[in-house]
Amino acid sequence: MVRRLSDIGAEGVLLAGAGRAVLLQIANPSIGHAVAEHSNFAERPLDRLRSTMSYVYAVIYGSPEQMAAMRRSVNRAHAPVRRAADAGSKGYNAFDAESQLWVVATLYDTAVTVYERIHGPLDDDSADVIYREYAKIGTALQLPAELWPADRSAFREYWDRSLGALKVDEVAVRVAHDLLYPSAVPLWLRLTMPLARLLTAGLLPGSLQEDFRLPWSKGHRRRFERVMRLLAVVNPILPQRVRHWPRDHYLGQIDRVAQVPRQSGSAPHPPAPSAKLRSAEA
Repeated sequence: MVRRLSDIGAEGVLLAGAGRAVLLQIANPSIGHAVAEHSNFAERPLDRLRSTMSYVYAVIYGSPEQMAAMRRSVNRAHAPVRRAADAGSKGYNAFDAESQLWVVATLYDTAVTVYERIHGPLDDDSADVIYREYAKIGTALQLPAELWPADRSAFREYWDRSLGALKVDEVAVRVAHDLLYPSAVPLWLRLTMPLARLLTAGLLPGSLQEDFRLPWSKGHRRRFERVMRLLAVVNPILPQRVRHWPRDHYLGQIDRVAQVPRQSGSAPHPPAPSAKLRSAEA
């Protein structure tokens, strides 16, 4: 049976790659400097995760009302994120199409990387369908459809070329350290960070492990492989409601925060101030 993006996108285990995707993004100076100057996600990593995943889930599974709410929220958050280039630094613009393409590419490559580590390789037909459908993550905002590489082969060429052009500067290293070694977060979150750091380092391309100064040794590699083998055994046998809980949770957050009318048959959601959604995007 050919799998589609909607068949794999709800798997909560894909969140294991969240740190990988973020570090790949900020290794692009246009994105890393924008994050450093306009975002405090290192202080509120769960809010940043919520904003990203709410958008992704809304594109794949959401109603038109949920998608519209997320599009408005993302556009509001991106509007002030711009600066002209000067002699000392590269400029950036959150609406820059090449930057948006790289962000979507990191989300796609990370999702497929994690999924295949847990569930095994996708067959070619499924991989092609999922690849084409993933373009919606970018085109739902402003990414021109023609910028998304035509097929998986073209994407691999773009990916390899882009990886080779990344520059992990001191700004990116600082942002990554703040993200992976947070201090102003709940105790339970700090306790999970050693695992998050292990997964992030293990899933990154090897050169970036060194560039971001992430601790990595033969011992780290063994622990990483044990964790991935455990996930490959445990995750497929979990009940679907557990595996898909993040999707259902974040879509529910959109409804509550943006006061999206609930669909027939769904549980009612208490309203909440819309400012919270805007805050989560900062």
